[in-house]
Amino acid sequence: MTEARTDTTGLTLLGQPAALPASPEAAILERVPNPHPGTRYLVRFAAPEFTSLCPLTGQPDFAHLVIDYVPRDWLVESKSLKLFLGAFRNHGAFHEACTVAIGKRLEATLAPEWLRIGGYWYPRGGIPIDVFFQTGAPPDGVWIPDQGVAPYRGRG
Repeated sequence: MTEARTDTTGLTLLGQPAALPASPEAAILERVPNPHPGTRYLVRFAAPEFTSLCPLTGQPDFAHLVIDYVPRDWLVESKSLKLFLGAFRNHGAFHEACTVAIGKRLEATLAPEWLRIGGYWYPRGGIPIDVFFQTGAPPDGVWIPDQGVAPYRGRG
C-alpha cells in the first residue's frame, strides 16, 4: 500500500461534526483512493432505513437500499455517503427518481467499473415498488452475491 492510497487530507467531513445536508443536491459526496487498484472486488453498502418524502402528499416513504460496486480508482467515503442518503429524508421524489439519482450520482463521483443499486420500497397504496439500476453487465471474475432482500412479505 502506498502513502497516496491512504491520504485523506482532502476530505471535509471525515473525523468532524457534520450536519445533515439540506438536499441531495447540496450533499458533498467524497471519495478516497482505492487501496487495491487493478484488483476486482465488490463493495456493498446496505441502507435498510432509507427515507424520502412522497412528492405529492409529503408523507414519508421507506426503503431498503443495497448498493454494490466494483471500484476502479476510487471508493466512496462512507460518512459522506450516509449524509448524502440522509439528505433524502426531507426530499420529495418518487421511488424511481430517488433510486436512479443515487446510482447516477455514485457513478459520476466514482467512475466505477460496475455499479448497481436495488431500491426495495415498502408499500405505498398497498403496492411495494422495487427499483433497480446498474451501469452495465457485471464484470467477469467478481463474486457478486444476491442482494439478500426478500420479496415483499413485510420485508422481514
